[in-house]
Amino acid sequence: MSILSALALSRAPVAAFMAVGLTWGCIAAMAPVLKARIGADDATYGLLLLATAIGLSFTLYLAPRWDRRMGALALPLGTAMLGFAAMLPAVAVTMPVFFAILCVLGMVSGLTDVVMNARVSEVEARTGRSLMNVNHAMFSVAYAISALLTGALREAGFGPEVIFPLTGLLVLATAPFQRMEVTPHDDTTGPVSRLPVALVALCGGIVLIAFMAEATVEAWSALHIERTLSGGAAEGAFGPAMLGMTMALGRFSGQAVAARLSELGVIRLATSFAILGVLIAAAAPTPLVAYAGFGLMGLGISVIGPMGLALAGRLSAPRQRTAVIARVAIIGFLGFFFAPALMGLGAQVMGLRWAFACVALILVMIWPLSYFAKAQPRRP
Repeated sequence: MSILSALALSRAPVAAFMAVGLTWGCIAAMAPVLKARIGADDATYGLLLLATAIGLSFTLYLAPRWDRRMGALALPLGTAMLGFAAMLPAVAVTMPVFFAILCVLGMVSGLTDVVMNARVSEVEARTGRSLMNVNHAMFSVAYAISALLTGALREAGFGPEVIFPLTGLLVLATAPFQRMEVTPHDDTTGPVSRLPVALVALCGGIVLIAFMAEATVEAWSALHIERTLSGGAAEGAFGPAMLGMTMALGRFSGQAVAARLSELGVIRLATSFAILGVLIAAAAPTPLVAYAGFGLMGLGISVIGPMGLALAGRLSAPRQRTAVIARVAIIGFLGFFFAPALMGLGAQVMGLRWAFACVALILVMIWPLSYFAKAQPRRP
């Protein structure tokens, strides 16, 4: 199936993925402004970012209930709340206010994220097509566009009071395109079944490791190039840029690969690329070699998370799908918040080269997890 037909088939969740990408691309590009505005040092700013994880923790319980209660409106209404929440950083002038805003953003973003992944999984189950990679690719595209647009607005002299409301309006504009009919699943008939804990743990572990690896490279690749390899500021900035570009390319390519291989087959192959890439980056003698390593890692790591979520949705009973994906997603999202801090500790103790080598060791753990996942009962 072509990328265009995949986008058309899942156009409602695609719009939601773009909404989330627009939100966080803007926040990432505005980080220097926000940090200076609230007067936080590096360590304090890092701790404040954990507020997103606090807000996200509520998603574990809210998302399945929200999805069941709101039905077809769950996704567009969640995105509407995200659009208004995306405007709030415009008034973040103190640390407590910034912390509270991040809690709200974490909660509504996580709510939208869980439901949109559940919608993709439902369309996959209904059509028999693999769609998760192309949807996650559109997140990467929207993230990059939002970051570039934010940078251009900053260069033009606009401040947070203009940039964040504009981003919120762009997010709100995607909401009308997100309504889709969902298959109702009656939770009151038949025996009450427990969630498949083993499936949640295995798929959650795969997604967690993938997101941890992605977060460490996003946060530390520029420093590795500038400090370890004596690169300049522009050379350092190209490290995470290379990762982002190759992740978008990998997810679009993964759409075609996933149509021919199973989720587990894609995960194992992609893990091999990611391990090789991070080892090349760790041992790189020049920035150019490091770019090649980060690019190869981006190609591999890009599809592991989406495929782990797709596997969880496919192996779940229809009425449990949102709850399973919520738990798998929450486990995975933890990697984004804790991995950069752990990477910093490793760099302090061992140096950045060995810290990146440890990322490769963590990625190796995906292989045994994938074989355990193969032993789980498959839903017809």
